[in-house]
Amino acid sequence: MRRALLAVIAGGTLLAGAAACDGGGKNEDTSTAAAPATAAPTTSPTPDYAADTAQICGRFQSIYQVELRNLGSAMGKMITYKEAKQAPEAKKAENAAAGQLKSMATKIRTETAGAQDPDFKEAGATTAAKLEASAKDRKYFAKVKSLKDLNATIEGQLAEWLTPVAGYCGAPSASASTSPSASAPAAPSPSAP
Repeated sequence: MRRALLAVIAGGTLLAGAAACDGGGKNEDTSTAAAPATAAPTTSPTPDYAADTAQICGRFQSIYQVELRNLGSAMGKMITYKEAKQAPEAKKAENAAAGQLKSMATKIRTETAGAQDPDFKEAGATTAAKLEASAKDRKYFAKVKSLKDLNATIEGQLAEWLTPVAGYCGAPSASASTSPSASAPAAPSPSAP
């Protein structure tokens, strides 16, 4: 149930961001006006980056599926250990979650660095920088002490991290859930080392 809820939240948030930024954030006039037969175009046509952007966005789905799932697993472990008051294990799980953010940032930056669309390339760099900043400062992880905290904050945090590229690629698929419930360890006993 939690996994489905988080998938819906993550997908809905990013779809809303994608709808707001549909078309790569570019406003194009789709109206057509009749031009005189003798008028020559004064500007060159806008380059079409759609095929290149679609290829890169297709590769993002695997990033979303692997890294977001691994992030959810690490956060689930972190929450479990925090609730059991096992600080060293919680810190290890937090470090693993931060590592997933760094991994996602690296992959997004690498994929978008070769994009033909300069705006998409910039969006990739912005998303990567946001992920890296969260991995470094850890403020988000500090706020999450329970599944309730995660459920209350994940929607906004995913939108914050991924909105720049979601404007070009849309939201991660529902199978790319960050749900910690499927991969969180069983509650450890407080006396475990």
